[in-house]
Amino acid sequence: MKQHIVYLILGCILSACSSTKTIVEYPITFNEERKLLTLEYLENRYGLEQDSPEIEPKMIVLHWTVIPTFEESFDAFNPVTLPNWRPDIKNVSGLNVSSQFMVDRDGTIYQLLPETTMARHVIGLNHCAIGVENVGGSEDLPLTKEQLKSNIWLVKYLKDKYDIDYLIGHYEYTLFENHPLWLEKDEGYRTVKTDPGSEFMNNVRSAVKNLNFKELPKTN
Repeated sequence: MKQHIVYLILGCILSACSSTKTIVEYPITFNEERKLLTLEYLENRYGLEQDSPEIEPKMIVLHWTVIPTFEESFDAFNPVTLPNWRPDIKNVSGLNVSSQFMVDRDGTIYQLLPETTMARHVIGLNHCAIGVENVGGSEDLPLTKEQLKSNIWLVKYLKDKYDIDYLIGHYEYTLFENHPLWLEKDEGYRTVKTDPGSEFMNNVRSAVKNLNFKELPKTN
């Protein structure tokens, strides 16, 4: 009996430790130029004239980078302006893509931007969305169990901290086109997304179903 109690206590300790995560501050460049480009984006794309690039988070958007390492993924987001390898969106704004968080393949959570600073990661919804990028995601480099656990933890952390209504995968963003949160002015500005995969999203949703996120808008 005593041995059983010892194992039970040890199991509880291990469980508590496994549920504890640390967010590592690893900021991308956010200088005056990036601030101005962000403010221009908010005004030109969404009609929001603001003095600061702050957002009121209402959703969490999960992504994958399809880049094999954290270092390379970080280097893709760190420049202030878009590189030449994104011709599909360069004419919309010179602001580089980014996200508030990035999860490495070992599950380490890095914070690239403050949670309430706008990042360019999802068309039509950047003004209200916290982005979580996951390193990898290609066919040869699928997202890991460690990343899944960290995404679940981070979603719970953010939901507890902010009044967030929706949890979506990037591939689901167009469901919001007729929703009050959707502010994109250009009807032709859309890109087709598949990240972070339906299986990954289903697993995250299953683990956080008790948080009672709102149902996604239905397709027309």
